[in-house]
Amino acid sequence: MMVMVPLLQGVTKLLVLPVYVLLFLGLWDPLWKKLFPYFMIKFSRLYHQQLHKEKQQLFSNLADFTGSSGSLSLLEIGVGAGANFQFYPFGCPVIGMDPNPNVEKYLLKNIAENQHLRFEGFILASGEDLHQVPDSSVDMMVGTLVLCYVADVRVVLKEVVRVLRPGGAFYFMEHVAADRSSWTYFWQQVYDPTWQHLGHGCSLIKETWKNLENENFSKLNLHHIISPIKWTPIRSHIIGYAIK
Repeated sequence: MMVMVPLLQGVTKLLVLPVYVLLFLGLWDPLWKKLFPYFMIKFSRLYHQQLHKEKQQLFSNLADFTGSSGSLSLLEIGVGAGANFQFYPFGCPVIGMDPNPNVEKYLLKNIAENQHLRFEGFILASGEDLHQVPDSSVDMMVGTLVLCYVADVRVVLKEVVRVLRPGGAFYFMEHVAADRSSWTYFWQQVYDPTWQHLGHGCSLIKETWKNLENENFSKLNLHHIISPIKWTPIRSHIIGYAIK
């Protein structure tokens, strides 16, 4: 079965040949960086509708991590258009961070629709480099559908641990690699090289739960679930939170 993977990867590349031509010419990445937020917003609406119940349950205990100040300071990495804002508690101070400047206009629209929050700014940065945020300064961090994009999950999680205050929490929901013996994993390997170009760096075959298990968290609450969105290679998910 594994012998077929390189062959089918080649077939997949032929099906989207114009993308690879633009990549060769150096035109794809700057073009897609501008267009990707628009298509991601469209996909996110379907995604968050289908997983609304799971996200609502995930964020149900946010208030448990309120700091000594009496308010819950929150930093969301890979904030995108702010699809998670509706789940955050009233009066919560929120800072959004994203490496793509083109998401900001969509984010501002969502901020206007979520007046229950105190939005305190947008930081243009990647999850691997949170140097603008001081050590132990945040009660809670959130990253949903983020770790699939980053170049090095381990570096991001070390930054998360650095930024969180002791006892603070990192909430996550990520699509991950399926069981290696499954047909789903076979097709994830086939699609992955092309998917990364179409998905702005998103990988289908990351075993992100291993990174979370190996990081220096005092407690990890992690569950594997199957997304109700059928006929996609991103049905295998992990969901939960980790405490510093």
